[in-house]
Amino acid sequence: MKHLIFVLSAPSGTGKTTIQKILKNELKDIDIITTYTTRKKRPGEVNGIDYNFVSEEKFKKMIKQNKFAEWSLVYGNYYGTPKNKIEENLKKGKKTLLVIDTQGALKIKKIYPSAFLIGILPPSLKEQETRLRKRNDMLEEEIKKRIAFSKEERKVLRKYYDIRLINKDIKKTIERIKKILLSN
Repeated sequence: MKHLIFVLSAPSGTGKTTIQKILKNELKDIDIITTYTTRKKRPGEVNGIDYNFVSEEKFKKMIKQNKFAEWSLVYGNYYGTPKNKIEENLKKGKKTLLVIDTQGALKIKKIYPSAFLIGILPPSLKEQETRLRKRNDMLEEEIKKRIAFSKEERKVLRKYYDIRLINKDIKKTIERIKKILLSN
């Protein structure tokens, strides 16, 4: 079965954003949909590329207007996947990649049962914590919250995802993801 919707999820600090940026540059035939969020931009992020940054008021208005295929409240911020982009791509028969959290992925799987779920895991919790600390943009409390939440995310990845990859080497992980996207 050829899949048109792919979902990539990973706990915080696993390399998901880096993977997404590289895939956007290298895979021109696959539409990587940009998520909406209410969180603040981090240094170097570009509106419309990394995320569509909107106010909480605008996000809630979009929820009421049924603009999202899925949305979640994660770490105190809203994240949502625009429904119109998915629907457009399905009509065109174009492959779509969503880079979203596990809550959103399970919602997408309910709406689009043929979606193929790809989970990325860090080599270890210790490595994940090290990566989060290197980002240098979170308080200690936030790091601990993300590590604790990632334990739940791992359970979801193991139980519901079609494939799980351990991101020991970013280049190898990206090559494996590209093979999955292009061959399914």
